[in-house]
Amino acid sequence: MFKKLIRIVAGVVALAVLALGAFLFFDAQQRSKLPAGIVSGNGRIESVQVDVSAKYPGRVVRIFAHEGDLVRTSQVLAQIDTAELDAELAGGKAKIAEAVGNEVRIKADILTKEATLRYQDQEFARNRELFNRRVISREEMEQSMTKRDIARSDLEAEKAKLKVNERTIEAATADVQNTQAKIVDSTLVSPVNGRVLYRLAEEREVLGAGGKVLTLVNLDDVYMEIFLPSDEAARIDLGAEARIVLDAVPEYAAKANVTFISPEAQFTPKQVETRTERDKLMFRVKLKVPHDLLLPYIERIKTGVRGVGYVKLDPATPWPEKLERRFPPPRKSVAPKPPDEPKPAEAKSADPAPAPEATPKAVEAPAKDAAPAPAAKPSN
Repeated sequence: MFKKLIRIVAGVVALAVLALGAFLFFDAQQRSKLPAGIVSGNGRIESVQVDVSAKYPGRVVRIFAHEGDLVRTSQVLAQIDTAELDAELAGGKAKIAEAVGNEVRIKADILTKEATLRYQDQEFARNRELFNRRVISREEMEQSMTKRDIARSDLEAEKAKLKVNERTIEAATADVQNTQAKIVDSTLVSPVNGRVLYRLAEEREVLGAGGKVLTLVNLDDVYMEIFLPSDEAARIDLGAEARIVLDAVPEYAAKANVTFISPEAQFTPKQVETRTERDKLMFRVKLKVPHDLLLPYIERIKTGVRGVGYVKLDPATPWPEKLERRFPPPRKSVAPKPPDEPKPAEAKSADPAPAPEATPKAVEAPAKDAAPAPAAKPSN
């Protein structure tokens, strides 16, 4: 029994060694077919993840997206309850209205105080003239001067009230604008074109500030990371031409460019297979697909798909024919417009709906005409 177990284990190990040897041989054959100025590495399609979060605490009223849904930029994804903010906004507007009413009253008081001050100035001028002519006493002249000073002080006080009221209006207006901004931020919209990866909250759930509702995969930023040895990575320039071939459709290649070369060497991740089986330090190289090429296929993009990335070391080196085969244009049935096209047809088919009613009438008419036929039988 023990010998049989040893034989089985030895057979499994032999098969594993053969499989590894076959992979290394195939990988070497594929690399040997590339021109001298082109290098390649394994990787997978990746994308940046974006969280859709609540800026302020509140209760989730509605979530309009589910996991797997394709969403567009500025599309409404969720709504946070704004009942308290609406009440706060109404209170702020009431304060503004009250302050505006006070401003009208204060301005009217200022006009009254200005008229009073002009009268007291004239009264003091007359009394001073009379005092100089020895018609009135000094006491009467000083009383009129005091009344003039009081009127001037009252006017200055009203003007100060006006300035304070103006500051009150400005503060109330700022509070209203702040509340309006919070109400706008309570409607959570998609910041990117992407697909919903995770739904992290449910309706009626209370979230704190920064609470996550959804996690999106940003389909506007799709890339592949490959790992190359130092002698190859050192010869790559930022912006160099690249190609991405997916294992699912190896007959096509997508255009890409080198957007990042790691300044530090690292061990390759376990999911990346290399000829040296991770026994050497490698440099991470990022290949990004241009947005204008992604847009027509945005509904078909899947992150995590494995493939091979190719990079030009020498711009003068031509691409092999197999790396110049582009993806065919997406089928029209995938686009969102065709489902909307039947609607006008349905509307048109609904217009002649009364026609069936006319048909029964046409059938009934012959029936009424045929009614006298039985009466003709007695005449026979």
